[in-house]
Amino acid sequence: QVQLVESGGGLVQPGGSLRLSCAASGSIFSTYVMNWYRQVAGKQRELVATLPPSGAPNYADSVKGRFAVSRDKAKNTVYLQMNSLKPEDTAVYYCNARHTSFAILAYWGQGTQVTVSP
Repeated sequence: QVQLVESGGGLVQPGGSLRLSCAASGSIFSTYVMNWYRQVAGKQRELVATLPPSGAPNYADSVKGRFAVSRDKAKNTVYLQMNSLKPEDTAVYYCNARHTSFAILAYWGQGTQVTVSP
């Protein structure tokens, strides 16, 4: 069982920055793809960023050039640095871990609210 705990959400003005953190309960980065999703009430959850165990991260077109995902293996933590935030980035952001070989092994954090507003 993998536990994920997000933090770092909050209220920020347009153009501002936030950094979200996702702390995992163990050393999972070599066997799990780490993803950040976001969801607006009444809409489908949207994949924002993907960080594979090796190779380059991938981003949704809507955040490319503004968001950056990274990890600190020593801290078992994944980060989502969000810059140049827009009101349309307002959502609940979720961290997800999906096993590279067994897709059924997928875990979610509890979510953290990000609100971009003047």
